[in-house]
Amino acid sequence: MTRTLFFALLMGLVLSACNNDNKSNDKDMNTSLTLTQEWDKTFPKSDKVDHKKVTFRNRYGIEIAADMYTPKNTSGPLPAIAVSGPFGAVKEQSSGIYAQHMAERGFVAIAFDPSYTGESGGEPRRMASPDINTEDFLAAVDFLSVQENVDAERIGIIGICGFGGMAVNAAALDPRIKATVAATMYDMSKVNVEGYFASEDTPAQRMEKRKALAAQRTEDFRAGNYKRAGGVIDPLPEDVPFFVKDYYDYYKTPRGYHERSGNSTDGWNVVGCQSFLNQPLLAWAHEIATPVLLIHGEKAHSRYFSEYAFEKMTGKKPAVPATLPAGENWSLVEGNKEILILPGAVHTDLYDDKNNRIPYDKIEAFFKASFQ
Repeated sequence: MTRTLFFALLMGLVLSACNNDNKSNDKDMNTSLTLTQEWDKTFPKSDKVDHKKVTFRNRYGIEIAADMYTPKNTSGPLPAIAVSGPFGAVKEQSSGIYAQHMAERGFVAIAFDPSYTGESGGEPRRMASPDINTEDFLAAVDFLSVQENVDAERIGIIGICGFGGMAVNAAALDPRIKATVAATMYDMSKVNVEGYFASEDTPAQRMEKRKALAAQRTEDFRAGNYKRAGGVIDPLPEDVPFFVKDYYDYYKTPRGYHERSGNSTDGWNVVGCQSFLNQPLLAWAHEIATPVLLIHGEKAHSRYFSEYAFEKMTGKKPAVPATLPAGENWSLVEGNKEILILPGAVHTDLYDDKNNRIPYDKIEAFFKASFQ
């Protein structure tokens, strides 16, 4: 594979989102959105929770669509969790799985589509922003804070993949967030600025990216529409890195495919992540006062993002052993910040329940301890 093709492939993976293929209107909600009412998730519905669609607006006026999961036969006020991610996914995929599991464990939980994606509002479609996507989490906290069955003093957030970085950023802004989990996180600023593993981390390489994006903006304006970057590559070349195969196994197969997910279809706009080149997400992570749990797979290509985030928050670089004993998690705690490494797990093992690697017991215990 040529370097140009490989770069295009990587950018396609970084810049992938979802379309707005909506199906039916919820007449009973005060919403301008068209929301699918049938169960169209990539996971089975639990008989232990109640589910409904909800909407709320962020401070930019964008209406956010979410699925609310509430434990059955409970009375409030209950602790609550807002979940989003991965970057380029929709609430019918990983975030919904996490939210439903948390509801089974006694939390009110919402999984939301970020602005410009899925069933949420925002035009043009398939854009991303470190500010607006962080705000999406804060708006979710706004919404949960005023629900009659929610204890506003016990609200946490979960960010998956690229929204793990957004969740940490939100925690640095909003002390209403009493605890944060970032699972298999990406720092979207870092990967856009440096490339994977700092492979494009020179001023000259960054300037080439800026020039390419500037040229694309001119081309898009002339054409009157935005060129899409493409989701996960399909068909899959034989010589791609393992992590591309890992993404394919989730987004392009019945395991995780969803028609509104850009990673499953044709992705973000090419210029969709331009602002990440100039806006570091974790600049003030060291001032987060509330607990944060970072969870990553030992074999995940993205593990270094969690290690970087832990160091930003604590000033301590986690010295993860070169090889972990099978079945034994590795953990480092510094104050109320923790990094948890799961032996043998890859990036998408924390997307769903296929390999039963998501440590729900640990996540539940972390939130309950943080909310005391």
